[in-house]
This record gives sequence, C-alpha cells and structure tokens, in this order.
Amino acid sequence: MSKIAIITDSDSSLPADLAAQHGIRQVPITIHFENESYTTGVDIDDAGVFEIIDRLQKIPTTAAPPPAAFADAYQAAFDEGADAVVCICVSSVISSTYSAAKTACELLPGKEIEVIDSRNLTMGQGFMTLIAAEMAAQGASVAEISAAVKDAGSRMHTFGALSTLKYLAMSGRVGKLAAGMAATLNIKPILTVSDGKLDMLEKVRTQKRAFMRVLKLVTNTLGDKSVERMALVHVNNPEGAQTLKDMLCESLPCPDDVLTVGFTAGLSVHTGPGMVALVFLTEK
Repeated sequence: MSKIAIITDSDSSLPADLAAQHGIRQVPITIHFENESYTTGVDIDDAGVFEIIDRLQKIPTTAAPPPAAFADAYQAAFDEGADAVVCICVSSVISSTYSAAKTACELLPGKEIEVIDSRNLTMGQGFMTLIAAEMAAQGASVAEISAAVKDAGSRMHTFGALSTLKYLAMSGRVGKLAAGMAATLNIKPILTVSDGKLDMLEKVRTQKRAFMRVLKLVTNTLGDKSVERMALVHVNNPEGAQTLKDMLCESLPCPDDVLTVGFTAGLSVHTGPGMVALVFLTEK
C-alpha cells in the first residue's frame, strides 16, 4: 500500500493540533506590514494582526507562499517515506497559492504530486483536506482521494456575518461614508463563498438578525438533506460563534463533532474582527 502525504496552506483555518493529528502539513501565508513580515500560525494570529492594524491604522498585504515553500513541504513528505503527495490549496480565484503549488511540482521531477484547487477557503478547504487525510490513512489511491475531495468541494457551503465595515473601508474595498453609515445603522453584511471567492450576499440590521438570516440560509440550502460536517469560524469572537452554534443546533440536527476555529490571519485581514461564519458539508 502506497503512503500518500496530505499538504495544504494556512488559509484552510485548520488548527495546528488537528492538522498534526491527521499528519497534515500546512504551508503558511505571510502577512506584510510596511517593513515587517509575519508568518500565519507561527508568529501571528487573528488577535495579533488586529493589534498591529489598530496601532498602525493600516491594512497589511498578504502573500501566497513561494513555490520553494511548497517544494520544501513536498520534499519533506517524500523524505519521510511518502510515495505520493496530494496538496489542497485555497481557491485560485482569491490567491496565487494554487499556482505556486503547481509550479513547485516542476522542482521535483518524477515525483507523484496532485495539486487541487479547492475553490473554497477557510474550513471549506479545511474539510476537504481532512477528508483527503482520512482517505489516505485508509489506503485510498491518489485518484480516489482527488475525486472525493472535489466532490466534497461541490457540496461545501459558507455563510457568515461581518461585525463591522471599518476594516474594509481601511483597505479601500468600501467607502468610508458607507462604512460609517453601516456602523450608525448597525448593519451587518451577510457573506457567502460563491465561485471560489468571498462575496457580500446581502445586508441586515443587528447581529441577532444577521444570525437569524444565516440560519434561514442554511435551512434553505439543506432542504431535506443532512449536514455531514460543520464548523463555526470566527475572528476574535468565540462568544458569537457559540451563539450561532447554539441557534443552529436548536433548529436542525448538527453533527456530533462541530468545530469552532479561528479564521486565521491570512484571511481575517479581509473581514475585520467580530466576523462569525458557518461552513458545512451536505450529504450526497
């Protein structure tokens, strides 16, 4: 039986302990503030990134890992006895990470490396990676893992609510006037992942109504299907994540193991603190 190593990037939002439990390597996204650079999951997290943003009053840039970083991860896996590698990357629509991971394959000619564009982000990508790791542990082939991961990606859904437009205004993605009015009116934009990118779906007033709207969107999406996997994702807002989780599990059957994870710094700079989202995989 061949040994297949699973690799992803830190935009998967997989907690380090969960990734380690499944033998998953994560190649980190970097965060750049003027002359300082930080590595997601190593020397910066969601709390740290906003401490710096609020101090500098400036949104950082993020950078995909270079091909060499993926090549190093691939080589480390082969050095530890892997016969093949499956790498699952954040959506190519929002990042050049997938391109870097593909380019890295050229640095290891003759090695079996399958690179998959998740067309997802955060725990959508994370769940796809976990599925890959579970199948690899059960002896599945690269082709079987690839097919299952892509199928899961097509059944992945994300809905969330922003707490503030302040940081989107700082980045220039929305106007400062619009952000100010949203704050005054207590408007909470509803987010979803569509066509591989994070989009604003609609706007509602108050956090409670935003969570109720997310619940309605989940119910409409599910129809008569059940949820196979579920995760609450947040930016420095575990209380809000718990509130949404309680609302969901009071209204519909939830899996036994519902994860609650941080968004991770490579993604949270685009939403601001307070954001809470639900990622779930529906049954076939």
